[in-house]
Amino acid sequence: MKHLDEYRDLELVKPLVEELQRAVTKPLRVMEVCGSHTMAIFRNGLRTVLPQGMELVSGPGCPVCVTSAPHMDAFIGMADRPGVRVAIFGDLFRVPGSNGSLANASSRGAKIDIVYSPMDALEIAKQHPDQLMVFLGVGFETTTPGIAATIMAAKVQNVKNFVVFSTQKTMPPPLIALLDDPELKIDGLLCPGHVSSIIGAGAYEPLAKKYGLACVVAGFETADLVKGLIMLARQVATGDIKVENVYPRVVSWEGNPRAQKMVDEIFEPADMEWRGLGVIPGSGLKIRDKYSDFDAEVRLDIKLPPSQEAKGCMCGQILKGINTPKDCPLFAKRCTPASPIGPCMVSSEGTCAAYHKYGQDI
Repeated sequence: MKHLDEYRDLELVKPLVEELQRAVTKPLRVMEVCGSHTMAIFRNGLRTVLPQGMELVSGPGCPVCVTSAPHMDAFIGMADRPGVRVAIFGDLFRVPGSNGSLANASSRGAKIDIVYSPMDALEIAKQHPDQLMVFLGVGFETTTPGIAATIMAAKVQNVKNFVVFSTQKTMPPPLIALLDDPELKIDGLLCPGHVSSIIGAGAYEPLAKKYGLACVVAGFETADLVKGLIMLARQVATGDIKVENVYPRVVSWEGNPRAQKMVDEIFEPADMEWRGLGVIPGSGLKIRDKYSDFDAEVRLDIKLPPSQEAKGCMCGQILKGINTPKDCPLFAKRCTPASPIGPCMVSSEGTCAAYHKYGQDI
């Protein structure tokens, strides 16, 4: 395996950028699906060297951003319950709901732990047997195997005060929903690296065939990203549409069968609401009945409250690739990282956060 520094070498990247300039022979619009790709593209300054005719738009690949308003309100309401302790990944802490955020709930006494993995939450549950520990499962296929492994561990260790509120989502279904929308006009997908390490590059083949859409799986280093854009441009230029993988050091065609098997043991497909996209059939994962003792929705009888998006917030349209943050009347005015209105400004993978930090002059 090559050392990562080789993928960051400017002497390697410069000729690739020149190659990209030559590869774009007709206008093309590419969606980078993954929020980590969005941040990496901005951080590496790649938008400033795009050839004339190539446009990048961001997609629904930020898990915090696509968490629906009703789910956010349910998270906050659950944190306020007596005897409940909530564990989250840090990005979720300041995401606004209809009435405040988990950060606000913490300030009024809710017990909220920011963890690096669901196993951390399980350890905290063991330390506080008098409290019900709820891990908020927010993520795509990348994080789901770790949650499945933690539920298995909780069962084996007989930890009865640990549950998961699963809003886990799967990536191909929202892409199909987007591509069926005539408003979205794209020629190719820069497919996510982390998700693809689990589901495999082959998961995008139906999209390439059905929609005639160029698909390339790419990593996150500068050379990875530029190579991915070159291959997308070549596919569009020649009409040789297919799925290509420029991240073979991490992603295989079939994915990770061991992780897939673990997920299938614990979870089953379910309809799931996505911010901006609505309810997408079979796009979520719910905990199977035989593991219902670890399902927060069952143990706490959770009902999703009716919720509304913040007035004027365009996160939904931005997540669909139809608008950019600069189209939003709130962007960098009422909505800033210090005072966010929508989740796209909060998450470290959020498009609005990326534009605010790196791209206001682009």
